[in-house]
Parts: sequence; C-alpha cells; structure tokens
Amino acid sequence: MDNFGTKNMQNPPLKSNKCLLGTQILFRILATAFTLAATLIILTSKQTVTVFGIEMDARYNYSSAFKFFAFANMIGCALSVLSLFLASVLSHRGLPKNYFYMFLHDLIVMALLLAGCAAATAIGYVGKYGEMHSGWMPICDHVSKFCHKVTTSVMLSYFAVILYLCLVIISANQSRKV
Repeated sequence: MDNFGTKNMQNPPLKSNKCLLGTQILFRILATAFTLAATLIILTSKQTVTVFGIEMDARYNYSSAFKFFAFANMIGCALSVLSLFLASVLSHRGLPKNYFYMFLHDLIVMALLLAGCAAATAIGYVGKYGEMHSGWMPICDHVSKFCHKVTTSVMLSYFAVILYLCLVIISANQSRKV
C-alpha cells in the first residue's frame, strides 16, 4: 500500500513537466508563426493611389516606426526558432541555469516585440485618425488596403507578445522552482 502512494506522488511532477514542455513548444511554434506572418504582411504592404491628380504611395519603409516593427518581428521570429530548439534540448538537462536563461531570453524577445508593436500602433493611430494640432491629416481613408494590412500585421504581432508573456511567466515559474 505504501508503494502505491509513493508511486502516485512521483508521477504527477513528471506528467506536469511534460505538459509544461509541450505547452512551451506549442507557444513557441505559434509565436514563430505569428511573427513570421506579421513580418511577411508588413513587408508586402504597399499601395499607390491618385488623390486630386497627385499620386500617393504608401509603403512600410517610408516610416521608421514601421521599419523598426518589421525588423523587430524578423528578429523575434529568428529568436523564436532558436528558443524552440533550445527549449527542446535544454529541457532534458534540467539545470537551474537553463530555466533562468530561457526566462531572460523570453523576456528580451517579448520586450523587443512589444516595443515594435507600440511604435507601429502609434504611427498607425496617426495614419488612421491624424493629428490636427500638428497638421497631420489621416491617410487611411485614401490607402485603406495598406492600413488594413498594417493593422493585421500589428494584431498578429500582439498575439505573439501575449504568447511570449505566457512563456515569460512559465519560464519564471520553472526557474523559481528549481
């Protein structure tokens, strides 16, 4: 009877570790997919329209904030692929340092993605609503296709930020336990 109780006490941690590893890998795959999709959408977002006989061209590379957003997502995607590899390799060793390093990695990627999202959101807001005090007129009325692509890209990137926030919480919790 004592053997049965001891066996039950040892199995749940193994099962929860495998579940946590599976959750981490799933979140990292989804974060990679979201950042890759956000990167591809922002890089291909462009539209040319004629307004009052003047040709107006909207591209992501005309704004330094959108360029930063694109590069932040590229770097976030590459680091997501790296973390996917590292999470699967380092989880088998179980060293306390590894959990802390994954926590730092996830925190840095989340901060980078959040900074890129914030910059793109600020410029997107000005593009959508303008800033009358500064004399900036809204442009999304004229280049709606461009604005919709940028909005989609920013939303996908925010989903990646949320996933990385979850990963930061998971890796912080794991590094605290060890």
